[in-house]
Amino acid sequence: MVESEENGVLFPIFILTIIAIPLVPYTFVKLSRAFSKKQRSIHCQCLDCDRSGKYKRSLSQRVSTFTSCSNLTVVLLWFVMIFLIYYTKNISRESQLFEPFSILGLEPGASDSQIKKAYRKLSIQYHPDKNPDPEANKYFVESIAKAYQALTDPLSRENFEKYGHPDGRQGYKLGIALPQFILDFNGESGGLLLLFTVGLCILLPLVVASIYLWRSSKYTGNYVKLQTRQAYYELMKPSLTTSKVMDVFIKAAEYTEIPVRKTDDESLKKLFASVKSELSLDPKKMKQDEAKFWKQDPAVIKAELLIHKQLTRESAVLSPALQTDFRRVLEFAPRLLEDLMKMAVIPHNEQGHGWLSPALGVIELSQCIVQAVPLSLRKLSSEGTAPFLQLPHLNESIAQKIALQVGSFKEFQDLSLEERSKLLKEVAGLSETDVADVEKVLEMIPSLKIEVTCKTEGEEGIQEGDVTTVQAWITLKRPNGLVGAVPHSPHFPFHKEENFWVILADSNNVWFFQKVSFMDEAEAISTASIAISESMESLGESAEAKNSAVEEAVEKVKTGSRLVMGRLLAPAEGTYNLTCFCLSDAWIGCDQKTSLKVEVLKRTRDVEGEAAEEGMEEEGEEDELEEEDYESEYSEDEEEKKRGSKKKVNKKESSSEESGSDED
Repeated sequence: MVESEENGVLFPIFILTIIAIPLVPYTFVKLSRAFSKKQRSIHCQCLDCDRSGKYKRSLSQRVSTFTSCSNLTVVLLWFVMIFLIYYTKNISRESQLFEPFSILGLEPGASDSQIKKAYRKLSIQYHPDKNPDPEANKYFVESIAKAYQALTDPLSRENFEKYGHPDGRQGYKLGIALPQFILDFNGESGGLLLLFTVGLCILLPLVVASIYLWRSSKYTGNYVKLQTRQAYYELMKPSLTTSKVMDVFIKAAEYTEIPVRKTDDESLKKLFASVKSELSLDPKKMKQDEAKFWKQDPAVIKAELLIHKQLTRESAVLSPALQTDFRRVLEFAPRLLEDLMKMAVIPHNEQGHGWLSPALGVIELSQCIVQAVPLSLRKLSSEGTAPFLQLPHLNESIAQKIALQVGSFKEFQDLSLEERSKLLKEVAGLSETDVADVEKVLEMIPSLKIEVTCKTEGEEGIQEGDVTTVQAWITLKRPNGLVGAVPHSPHFPFHKEENFWVILADSNNVWFFQKVSFMDEAEAISTASIAISESMESLGESAEAKNSAVEEAVEKVKTGSRLVMGRLLAPAEGTYNLTCFCLSDAWIGCDQKTSLKVEVLKRTRDVEGEAAEEGMEEEGEEDELEEEDYESEYSEDEEEKKRGSKKKVNKKESSSEESGSDED
């Protein structure tokens, strides 16, 4: 029988369980992420980065971070859990087991005299004649008297010792973990039970599934709209340059939703005049190109002009309304550029190759946006002055003077500390403090090294159609000793982690690509260990060799290397001169590339296997023919013997007949 009191106890326990199942692991993950942050600073310490304020959080920002919706929800649910734990612990005393010895304050096995003595002592304290309190009266009747009876009455004591209750064997009690008022079937409460069941078991899962499907139908895993990805894929061309990549980049659906106000017309015209030289307009067709430019979607026009304001480092002159739009454009930029990069390198032709030229254009655009460097300074023939503009306290004119003195940015980095300090003071006119800031940034700029191989595992050489394994070790070194770090980007208003793209390409065809990050060492160790283990197991290596290879890979990861592995099908027979690129999406001038010559041989492995199988079949056929010949010879001899025996029998029969006739 279902009792309402039992149901009242079970419902808080049910709610407590439902809350605790997701809340406890989520809280653990959230706390582990908070305490796993490195104490050592991984961002730039120069004055420009300090002035940007994005690495320093004020008290109000910290409070707003703590009082985020997710944090407040977690704290509220923990308060609810604590209350439910306290409530279920003290809700009913009857739900506890009946223990007469503990009620009377005795040890199990006490004698009758001790039981009577304890009962008299408690009667003086709780008997209704001694204590008029109703709670004391209730406790005396329901607990003390019942316990005394259980220990003094022979039948009650026997039942207690056998079944744990003075009344004998107790039946099982069933309960439903629902509120008591819902289980009260008098009146209209039956409808409430139905509504509760439908809401909890049907409507809630439907709502969660609908929200998930709605989000999946609009966004990718990187929180980029599917409409944006489709537009990027359709507009992607194999010969896009950096300036043309900008035209594709601004067609994102996130940018077309930026509000365009009537008061923005005059401001946009001023923006156009200030960045006109940076736009890809033909001087010979200036009027036609300007008219074509203004015919675009107003939101797209605003997005492009605001991006060019970022590149020219003139965002301070924007109005408050445009400042809001400016921050929104830059907030979306990293994830949109990453998705645009994927659309450039994914397979576009029958051979399954992506395109290298637009990929390089996307990387250059990303570097320029993060470092706030105009696209016009990115020259294809040489680095130019663009890498120097990453350094603090240097403008375009000073960067040109330094570039004339040292040549390239790499040569500038290779100078000794004294030579570089002297150059910056004499040519750029920097102070000691400014020179120290420049040195801090130079210590953050990474240097990369690439080691790449391409082979067919377990075979000698690469043949047509082989599943080849591409393995690359990317090693990163910084003068300050850090491995993972946040790039120096004082003009980019948001936190931006540095990422690297490893691309294996032949001419304009991308064979293989992968994004690499140096921030999470634990994940890199896990990835490298699994990849090396699977590779060694496929080759049939021993456990000792596999463990040794895994340990070597782990040591490499700890010293600043990352493993990149992938598989691809070998193309047709020929020699291919490939280039492996390691490109940074945040730093200018640190990209590296190395050559890789891959020779693909004509397919012979399957032909040799087929020839061997044919030879085995021919040998089998010859053996069958020999057996048939042997059996035929044997059968002929047997037949001759049988014929001979038949002839002898016939001769005997004929001789016996002749002898019989003579006797007659």
